Amino acid sequence: MGGAGDLGADVIGRLADGRKLVIQCKRYARHRSVGSRDIQTFNGTARAEHGADVPVFVASCKYTEPARRFAAKQQLTLIDIDLLGFWNSGSPLTSFLDLDIRRSGTNRKLDPER
Repeated sequence: MGGAGDLGADVIGRLADGRKLVIQCKRYARHRSVGSRDIQTFNGTARAEHGADVPVFVASCKYTEPARRFAAKQQLTLIDIDLLGFWNSGSPLTSFLDLDIRRSGTNRKLDPER
């Protein structure tokens, strides 16, 4: 998958527990950020079009505060440039699924009410 017309799914697979994983990847310059609109679009296509149990958005930059808040409410996993380095160094993807995505690099659980 991936590329134009992929409807927001660069990777589709299954986790070891059987949940369907859909990953969208964006390669942007470090000084850029991913905004809420991109995350909202991904949320709609990952679940509605692809049936994702675990939607993951990976970016080579940071996310805006509104994007992180929206993702927390919708239980999306965001991996930014900092977490991407950990994943690239061997941390399993599942270790990122419950991180507090409202603050990059923290290890607090999601609280969708904040």
